[in-house]
Amino acid sequence: MKSEFTIAVHSLVYLAYLPEHMASSEMIAENVATNPARIRKIMSCLRKNGFVTTKEGNGGGYILNSNPQELTLAHIYQAVSHGTLKPHWSSGNPEESCPISANMHVVMNQIFHDAENYFEKYLETITISSVLADIKLCP
Repeated sequence: MKSEFTIAVHSLVYLAYLPEHMASSEMIAENVATNPARIRKIMSCLRKNGFVTTKEGNGGGYILNSNPQELTLAHIYQAVSHGTLKPHWSSGNPEESCPISANMHVVMNQIFHDAENYFEKYLETITISSVLADIKLCP
């Protein structure tokens, strides 16, 4: 899985922590500990999916446009990382006479497909609000 999912969740939790306040890409990047350009790329995707709104210019930035109690991690995963659980490379050779080599990719593709479905179902149970509450409980 790519780190975009973690960055997107972190960014949205940060915005939920600052309700009704704008946060610049620099502010979010500092909190996430990454590059502002990377934040802007991910926030663009989140904006396209309606999770945040933006304001240009001085004093501009990002503001949460979703209810943190309804915005699930599954929504975010589907927006920024869907399909990334499965590696790009698969073992075996479909033209091989050995049934293991010839069919491993088919079986592994199904395993990753099923795993992603289970993962998304699990993520449906977690909201931005619940992540924020868990963070506030940390010592």
